[in-house]
Amino acid sequence: MDGADLASRRLPGTTTAWVLSDGKIGDEVQCFGIADELGLTPERRLIAPRPPWSWLTPYGPVDPREAPGRRASAISPPFPDIAIAAGRRTVPYLRRVKRASGGRTFTVFVKDPYTGTGTADVIWIPEHDKLRGDNVIVTLTPAHRLRPAVFAAARAAPDPRLAGLPGPRVAMVLGGKGVNHDFSAEDIGNLAAMAGAIAATGASLMVTPSRRTPPAALAAIRAALAPADAAGRAFVWDGTGTNPYSQILAHADSILVTGDSANMVGEACVTGVPVHVYEPSGGHPKVTRYLDRLTEVGAVRRWSGRLEHWTYAPIDSAPVTAAEIAQRYRAFRGA
Repeated sequence: MDGADLASRRLPGTTTAWVLSDGKIGDEVQCFGIADELGLTPERRLIAPRPPWSWLTPYGPVDPREAPGRRASAISPPFPDIAIAAGRRTVPYLRRVKRASGGRTFTVFVKDPYTGTGTADVIWIPEHDKLRGDNVIVTLTPAHRLRPAVFAAARAAPDPRLAGLPGPRVAMVLGGKGVNHDFSAEDIGNLAAMAGAIAATGASLMVTPSRRTPPAALAAIRAALAPADAAGRAFVWDGTGTNPYSQILAHADSILVTGDSANMVGEACVTGVPVHVYEPSGGHPKVTRYLDRLTEVGAVRRWSGRLEHWTYAPIDSAPVTAAEIAQRYRAFRGA
């Protein structure tokens, strides 16, 4: 985006901000991705409600131990100009900040809070969710922190673990078991077979797991790539050293990502390279709608048994989301 577009979504450097989190990495990625585009450097405020208050979220009150003014509270004053939150357990805390600040704090909730549009001043919703309203921002993919500058820096200073891999390079981005998906023995076998088949074409593989990836899946993929690894055409991150995730995406000519994470698929789509999706066992209608829509706009294709080549414009929702939030924040402040 040009300078005018950048200015439209950047807030004054004096703007204070919090990100309310219960520690889920996927939620934090989206919140900090939005904050980055707003030009903010928010404080991470970690909440940890105890039972039974945790059981009552998002509808109940905050844990009394974490009420504003209590020693253990993550939401004690002074309150920020903006508070951004994601995850159902943070809903009572965001609403409490709004009340305790006398309405002064501008509140942003990321994803459906399940408590209606009155939960926050602005709510961001992915297109595949159904909540709509005057204060709801809708985009196709989630926000994240993988900006063009991040990829440019990665390409300018390649990770030594990847620099020697010959092209073409294929990123294999692995999720794992979750609420809606499972990594069954069949899925593990399929993924290992895919890795071996891609390597057999002469491509280099760069494999990055998530915290949810079953060890058996990583072991099977590593075994399938043993010949490629011996030939200097494979890298499987084992969790040691700096996470090379952004480096892997920056240097990929194609991507194969498991379809259990909207974040991972969305991050892949910002690269502009072909994104192949393998859907593990299970699923959810919302996930299907998400992948169908990305297929419709030409960013992804379901894995068909081979690498395919196509082009599309990179999809990056963070700047759009931030610009809309900035506009609404200025209106809220009367600026």
